[in-house]
Amino acid sequence: MKELERYYKVLGLDHGASLDEINQAYKDLVFIWHPDRIPKDNQRLLEKATAKLQEINHAREQLRQIHQNSPKRSNSPPKTEKQPAHAYKTASPYQPHPSQPSQNSQTHSHKTHSQQTHSQHSHSQNNHQVHNHAAWRPHYRDLNGADLQGANLKEKDLSSRSLIGADLSHADLSDSFLHKVNLEKANLYKANLFRANLLEANLKGANLQEANLIGADLSGADLSAADLRGAKIGFGKRIMVKLTGAILTGTILPDGSIHQ
Repeated sequence: MKELERYYKVLGLDHGASLDEINQAYKDLVFIWHPDRIPKDNQRLLEKATAKLQEINHAREQLRQIHQNSPKRSNSPPKTEKQPAHAYKTASPYQPHPSQPSQNSQTHSHKTHSQQTHSQHSHSQNNHQVHNHAAWRPHYRDLNGADLQGANLKEKDLSSRSLIGADLSHADLSDSFLHKVNLEKANLYKANLFRANLLEANLKGANLQEANLIGADLSGADLSAADLRGAKIGFGKRIMVKLTGAILTGTILPDGSIHQ
């Protein structure tokens, strides 16, 4: 029990936190302690971050296994929001055909009614899943050309998603996870990317004019031919964007000059 309490404590959670809360806490802490965010010349901090990350991973894995081995919880929307069986029965009751023999009517009615109920239940559940996915539209893997103007995507995990040519102007992407995201030729005009994780992101030809990039991590990102005119990258002469290993060929910099 003490070991279990320690796992929750490592993730900054109270005992009994849900699996969703565990996963969110894990993402937040990985974002903070990931070694890629630590200066490579600071060995002490790198070792500390690596050890902390191992502890976070171990705690999350142990708690995840406990949740998986425990009795089923109501984490799945389709299951928790199912309508009771009687709702389907009253919605479309079976009407026996007048030509059926009376001696078989009761048995046939029972079987056909059961089949209809099962069919309606499956159809309703499929419709529910479609609507449920629609509610989570920003999490689709392929969002090429999507219209997400002004969308609230704060702290969302869009890692490895494809958003080629998507319109994210004025969108709030602060503290979001955009590791290896494909934003080639995307419109990010005045988007808020404060502290966003854009490690190895593809931003070729993206419009980042007047975007807020303060605190963003663009290590290894491809910014070839991207337009950063007027983008916020720090205060005064202090640059507060991480660009370690970033590709800046032909990038239009905040001051309007072109990087060679």
